[in-house]
Amino acid sequence: MKLTRSIFGKTSHGQDVELFSLKSEGGLGAEIISYGAALKSFRMPDRTGKVEEITLGFDTLAEYEANRRFFGATIGRVANRIAGGRFFLYGKEYRLAVNNGPNHLHGGVKGFDRVVWKGETFLQPDRASIVFTYTSPDGEEGYPGELKVVVTYTLTDEGELSITYEAETNEPTPVNLTNHTFWNLRGVGTTIEPMELELRCPFYLPVDETLIPTGEILSVRGTPMDFLTPKPIGKDIDQVKPNGYDHCFVIEGSSEPVRTAAILRDPESGRVMEVLTDLPGIQFYSGNMIQDIRGAGGKWFKKRCALCLETELFPDSVNRPHFPSTILQPGVTFRTTTVHRFKVE
Repeated sequence: MKLTRSIFGKTSHGQDVELFSLKSEGGLGAEIISYGAALKSFRMPDRTGKVEEITLGFDTLAEYEANRRFFGATIGRVANRIAGGRFFLYGKEYRLAVNNGPNHLHGGVKGFDRVVWKGETFLQPDRASIVFTYTSPDGEEGYPGELKVVVTYTLTDEGELSITYEAETNEPTPVNLTNHTFWNLRGVGTTIEPMELELRCPFYLPVDETLIPTGEILSVRGTPMDFLTPKPIGKDIDQVKPNGYDHCFVIEGSSEPVRTAAILRDPESGRVMEVLTDLPGIQFYSGNMIQDIRGAGGKWFKKRCALCLETELFPDSVNRPHFPSTILQPGVTFRTTTVHRFKVE
């Protein structure tokens, strides 16, 4: 296992942003930046040994600052959407930024994806870890309480990239942390539609026209949402209105510890990524809103050129009492782990 550390650039406010590069014995390569505690790059060989980039990112810090695309970023305080940018907690109303149509998305105008985290490195013979910390002050983006957050990335020689999240607060506050990496096992610049996806999720959350869950929890069986048996992503995608997949799926065995939520395969290259988590939901987003973005290496990112599999608590849970609660209490540690397991078939 190899690990290097360097300066990636300075923000427009003069803060240094670091770049951490990790390389496993099996040929996996990860680059992580302290801006947004974001996975900037992930490279993986195919069955012939050819190594390719399989995530979306930018070459420069200025591009990350200028483009609110969430590429690879840590998302918080609350991932996904909150209806109307408002919620009540113990009888008090809290107003948040409305930054996605009529709703609040991914922590607001300055979510965790747009702050500089402090990073520390830990290297062992078979694994390397980057531990990022950030303290969100009381009232940041309208959220109550000071929140101390720790996000740990670990790459192993066995072919796993794990992300562990921890958070503590001094006041009750909603917390729902995730990672927003866009994946394409076929290689950057191609469509995701031929890839095969399996979601071990018997239910999903239908949404309204603004992508807020209606509150229903419906069976996927017999619908375009059914990925219980692996199928090409493009098979039913045009039946999903208005624009493709952008839904939270309910993972089976939600009372169990870390278990498989999704398996993504590219039959052509042989690359496989399994996603394991201890969370109850996974947001499958099929890259519907990506439009002509010039990214890393000068490649153009287009609609459905990559997908997200964001492990999470349910969207808008703070306004849906029957959804798993996102409220973190003082004296309690929010702790969750997601593992990406890579192999070649």
